Order: sequence, then structure tokens, then C-alpha cells
Amino acid sequence: MARALRRFIHLVLFCPLSKGLQSRLPSVKVKYLLLAWLGVLVASWVLYMQYASYSELCRGNVCRAVICDHYSRGVISGSYCKALCEQKTLTLGHCMSTSSQHQVYGGHWKKRPVVIKCGIEEGAKTDSGPDSLLRHQGSLFDKPTRGTSMDEFKEMLQNFLKANFGEQPSLSALADRLISLADVNQDSKLSLAEAKSIWALLHVNEFLLMVALQEKEHTPKLLGFCGDLYVTEPLGHTSLYRLEVPPYLQTLVPGALISGLNRWLAPAWPRRARITIGLLEFVEEVFHGPYGSFLICDSSPRHVGYNAKYDCKIADLRAVASEATVRAHLKGRRCESNADCTYGRDCTATCDRLAKRCNAEVVQPNLAKVCALLQDFLLFGAPPELRGDLERQLRTCVTLSGLASQMEVHHSLVLNNLKTLLWKTISNTQYS
Repeated sequence: MARALRRFIHLVLFCPLSKGLQSRLPSVKVKYLLLAWLGVLVASWVLYMQYASYSELCRGNVCRAVICDHYSRGVISGSYCKALCEQKTLTLGHCMSTSSQHQVYGGHWKKRPVVIKCGIEEGAKTDSGPDSLLRHQGSLFDKPTRGTSMDEFKEMLQNFLKANFGEQPSLSALADRLISLADVNQDSKLSLAEAKSIWALLHVNEFLLMVALQEKEHTPKLLGFCGDLYVTEPLGHTSLYRLEVPPYLQTLVPGALISGLNRWLAPAWPRRARITIGLLEFVEEVFHGPYGSFLICDSSPRHVGYNAKYDCKIADLRAVASEATVRAHLKGRRCESNADCTYGRDCTATCDRLAKRCNAEVVQPNLAKVCALLQDFLLFGAPPELRGDLERQLRTCVTLSGLASQMEVHHSLVLNNLKTLLWKTISNTQYS
């Protein structure tokens, strides 16, 4: 029986048009067998691509090996080092990485869910030996050097913060906060390993913004770190939409099908309104704060998440950059068109075609990008009596443009009108 089954499978996979198969299964049409054969090939290709992308994106064993090697040699320190490398109470679980250089895992710390993030340098991929991986990562922890005084290290921190946030009056307080965070054993001193760890973490844009925006409601909470690996609170949903199609399948799956499925899987409209209000509040939070303004430079639904209470949380702060950083990148940059004056995916300034240099100020504000993102998410399923007004306000919001200094009042008015409209609809209900 087993032999006959193997022969049948062999014939279906490799000989769908053979006369032998047609004589054995006369009622089966050749076209159906051909379709089945093609289906098997497509499924095999999808499984292969899934495995290939997983092995490329998910290398938590490398992260753990590198971090624990440095910790065992006393190069780095951190509040979660013992849990990761000695006690084994911090464990990496399912992989959520979208980049091979930025590893993201759902995990557990003492049986409580957490999110674990760490980086792997690009150069490590080209050399397969474990020693080479450690060598590539070793350069992350080369500063400060032995002999650096506390005053010198604090000056290093302030200069770094000034380069990233510009001249801000609160930078000294932020430097003190970073020193306090680095002081794992709370002895009011910094060891060389503690200083190296916080210095390496500062070069991770998301970590830097997480510390700077830690008091904001819609920023995920930082729980701890070890070297340049850091741990954050978990989110129930790490994207506005529940269904995400891998890049290699996007050409095969119709966009209308994905959109329809995401609408069917989406939360009830009042809950989507609550998520939207949170996202609008985040836009307010990053506009003229104590460390300057921040720009959303990749307004993708993959970067906006929410928790079990439908409170909006920015799942990936790598999409956000300080205005000072963006201006420094764009100012005087050589260009032929506006497309050459772009930071990230969509922080775009104008190109002075006569001088062939980029202007420094981004044209489209955060609010316009967020409203463009929310149009599809918020309009479907909206109450009929609200839909017309909501559609008009979103259309006005999407068309916002111009220099931020010239449109601050208009920006606030549009944002507040949209928030008020949504709050009126869901206030005094279970969703508020």
C-alpha cells in the first residue's frame, strides 16, 4: 500500500501529463492535474522563500552569543545581562524582525511577555565564522576608553545629544538621565563597561528616542538593556493592519484582496477611532517638545501599533527622527529634483534647481502624513452621519503643506477639529 501511494505521489508531481496516469485515473481531467502540479510548485516556492527570509532575518542565537561573550569578558554591562546570560530568565521567542541588522523578538522575562531588540552589523553576514561576528560587534564598544573621567564622559554625552537634537536647554538633564540609566548597580559611579554600553545604545536611533520620549504616553516603555540589546514592553498589535503580505508574495496576491481581508479583521470602528486619537496625540507630543521637534519619516502602518486596550503605541521609533538630524542631512545636499532631498522614506524638502542644493525644511508636516495613513483605516465602517464630515476633515488634513513655522496655528486647528469630532462620537461609551 505504501509503495502504491509513493508511486501515485510521484506521478502527480512529476508526470501530470503522462498516459500512464491518465489510464489509472481516467475520470481526472489533465487540466486539474496541471493546476495541482502548479499549486505544489507555488507552495514549495513560498515555503522556500519563507525559510530563506527567516534564516536571514532571524539570528537571535548570534545576538545572544555576541552579547553574552562581551558580558562574560566584562566589556559591557546592563540591567538584563544576568537574566540573559546567567539566570536564563530572559528568553528570546518568536521572531518579528523585518531587517537582518535589527533583530526583534517576542520573548519572556520571568515568564512575563517582553520585546527584545538587538543589532547585527552588515559586515557580519559576509563572514560565517563565530570569531568574525564577535570582531564585527567589538567596534561598537570601543568608546569611551580607559582613563576617561566622569566629566569628560558627560561632555561626550552632551556633544552627542547636541549633534542629534540641536541646541536645546534640556540636554544637560537628558545626559543626567542617561548616566542614571547606565548606573546599573546604583552606586552613583559609572564603570567602564556601563559607560561603553550606554554609549553603544545611544547610536541606536530608536533607543535614543525612547529615552528622550519616555514620558510620552504613546512611546513603548523601556524595561532594561544589556550592551546594545534592549528590552521594551510588549504590544498586542505591532501594525495598524493585522494581515501583512511578505514582499515576495505581493505580486501574486491582489491588493484588493488584502485590503478586504484587513477590513474584515480590523477592530470595531469606535476602537479604530480610539487608536486614531492616540496617533494624533503622538503627533502633538513630538511637536515642539523639550528636545525640539521630531519628524515621522516613514509613515507606514507597520510602525503604528496598539495594545489590548486599543491605546496607540509607536511600534517602531526608527521611523522617527529629530528635526535637527533631518535638517543637517538635507541642508546643502546636492540635488536635481525634490526626490533627491529626502530623508528616510518621506521626509522631503524642496530642491533649489538653480543652486542644485536642497533646502533644509521638510515640506509635508507629520499631521498630513498621518492623515493619509488614516484615510483607509478610519473611513470604512464609519457611522453614516459622521462619514461626510470625517472625509472632509481628512481631505483638508492630507493637503497640509508649507513651512512649519508658517502653519503652526493651522496645523493645531486641523488636528484639534479632527480629535474633537472623534471624541464626540465615542465619548461616554465603553470605547472612551
